[in-house]
Amino acid sequence: MWSKSFAGMRKHNLIRNLKGDSWRRWICSEPPRKRFAALWGNGDYGRLGLSSLESQWSPVVCSAFENQSLKAIACGGAHTLFLTETGRVYATGLNDFGQLGIQKNTSYALEPLEVSGLGKEILQISAGYYHSSAITVDGELYMWGKNSNGQLGLGKKAAKVIPVPAKVECLSGIFIKLAALGSEHSVAVTDGGRVLSWGEGGSGRLGHGQESSILGFLRSTSEYTPRLIKKLEGVKVKTAAAGLLHSACIDENGCVFIFGERAVDKMVFQDRNNATTPSLVSKLPYSEDVSCGGYHTCIVTSGGELYSWGSNDNGCLGIGSTYVFNSPEKVQGPFSESTVYKVSCGWKHTAAISEGNVFTWGWGGSHGTFSDDGHSSGGQLGHGNDVDYIQPNMVNFGKNVKALEVSCGFNHTGAILEYV
Repeated sequence: MWSKSFAGMRKHNLIRNLKGDSWRRWICSEPPRKRFAALWGNGDYGRLGLSSLESQWSPVVCSAFENQSLKAIACGGAHTLFLTETGRVYATGLNDFGQLGIQKNTSYALEPLEVSGLGKEILQISAGYYHSSAITVDGELYMWGKNSNGQLGLGKKAAKVIPVPAKVECLSGIFIKLAALGSEHSVAVTDGGRVLSWGEGGSGRLGHGQESSILGFLRSTSEYTPRLIKKLEGVKVKTAAAGLLHSACIDENGCVFIFGERAVDKMVFQDRNNATTPSLVSKLPYSEDVSCGGYHTCIVTSGGELYSWGSNDNGCLGIGSTYVFNSPEKVQGPFSESTVYKVSCGWKHTAAISEGNVFTWGWGGSHGTFSDDGHSSGGQLGHGNDVDYIQPNMVNFGKNVKALEVSCGFNHTGAILEYV
């Protein structure tokens, strides 16, 4: 159920005594619509930002932003980041590795707190399992949180925990336009379309291949500073995604590349390359958006079609069954008659935006039955229960609401909405 603050956030028409040109300018200009966040799912550690530890099986508006308009949301392992229209970043939830980026020494936060030390306007945010990132208006990358495997890109001598944002200095002079954070690794795309990756490289998730030392032993898989993916040199990439043990990207021609042994196993490629370096996914239309989950991947084509493949635990592929698909399968259901705009993958659940509505499917919770005591770890699908759905099902936000952004965490989900 929506909180009382939901109805109170409707825009008001302000009537003023305007004359002449002032009146004409007022009636001809559409006032900016306020954008707000709704969250649902596991409430542990305050990751929903609702001043509570309770789980929510249906969307609830985050009232902390009643006086601000939001631009983006990023759900991580057990924390959430919010980006305001003015370029400020807030965080809520678990803070055991400093992933909230706040000065306050606390193990978790029940409501959004402003991230410390980001003096410039922020354009993009991303949340990994235990780490976070923000990109400034001039392309600088800041990172904070867990750094046990170099996932913050700050060098081998950097601390294992960075509790407040730190600029990735080795990228000075390089304009970063996008960062994607996985479980213990990070991927970034420059304004020129080059791709860098760093952090834990096990399972080939960094795309650098397996390298041996002089004596023939495998080198450490970790990269402590951003490293260009050689296999993608000459390829201009426009977007990228990072999951649990794999990564993916899309180039300017709409081609999808994927790397990571678990995700690549048994897949069909146009080329037969090592799974630890990027491989081109065959038989896909021109692609626009990509997301990586625990062991599954989804893409949105330029025509608004949704394809998914990989592990299908709890029906997270949305194809009406729990059978594993090792090559892209078109998601039908409600999308057979409507186009998909964006997609986001959690550990075992998925969300997509189609014609202003949010659809979710996959893992609904730990028990598979509705819980009345408020302590279920489920609800991340937002359908009023914690059961699994093997096909896309629309989340009910009420009337006159349009979804603009959606993000899946480990077992919670958030969306940016506006009134229409």
